[in-house]
Amino acid sequence: MIDPSARIEPGANIGPDVSIGPYCTIGPHVSLGAGCRLFAHVNLTGHTTIGARTVIHPFASLGSPPQSFSYRGGPTKLAVGSDCDIRESVTMSTGSEDGGGVTQVGDHCFLMVGTHIGHDCKVGDHVVFGNNTLLGGHVTIGDHVVFGGGVAVRQFARIGDGAMIVGLSGVRADVIPYGMAQGPLANLVGLNVVGMRRSGLAKADIHKLRAAYETLFFGGGEFAARLARVAADYGGDTQVDKMIDFIRAGKRPLTMAVKRNDAGEDA
Repeated sequence: MIDPSARIEPGANIGPDVSIGPYCTIGPHVSLGAGCRLFAHVNLTGHTTIGARTVIHPFASLGSPPQSFSYRGGPTKLAVGSDCDIRESVTMSTGSEDGGGVTQVGDHCFLMVGTHIGHDCKVGDHVVFGNNTLLGGHVTIGDHVVFGGGVAVRQFARIGDGAMIVGLSGVRADVIPYGMAQGPLANLVGLNVVGMRRSGLAKADIHKLRAAYETLFFGGGEFAARLARVAADYGGDTQVDKMIDFIRAGKRPLTMAVKRNDAGEDA
């Protein structure tokens, strides 16, 4: 299961049924879960843990030191979940001492060609990264988020569960759960209705989210008053509460909404 040309340093932990292809390099502090498959020319270094059954394609490099001037050479970590599909030329950095020390990627994630996960990022489960998606340091991504190709996310931004970031967008601020963001300096252009349907949300739940969204971003009064009104009118609805809690937890700017003719699909 291990090609003779692969280089595995003493100390590496290789689980059962792991396949390691030609010219892969595995550092001494790397742990590979059961059933992982490395095709060829994969570089795993640093204090890196890869979950069971994750597949890694050629020229991926995982666990390199963070691209941060503040990094001081400490034994920071990268933790990748189970059942991920990591395609060609994907890069992921370990964490930094000042950012918590760990970069995390959840289970069942699909990272297409050229994706970069910066230091201290926290990525949820079932996240899809289109080709050449770039996450700056300290970015937080919820579950079931979808990125189109060529998306860039600036440092410290948060993207909530179920959001969709349209290709070639530049995310500069937090994106609410189920939001759809688009544009060079991404704005909200509606809700990810298709994603909500695929996740199994009932039509009534989608209607409540859309009503809350309209009040929150296009209602009268200041934003804080609109947020309080949404909380009063829709409090107790699980999905709306998720949106409200996300906004209230934010410490940085929020991506705001603009109108567009096709801002969403009928539920």
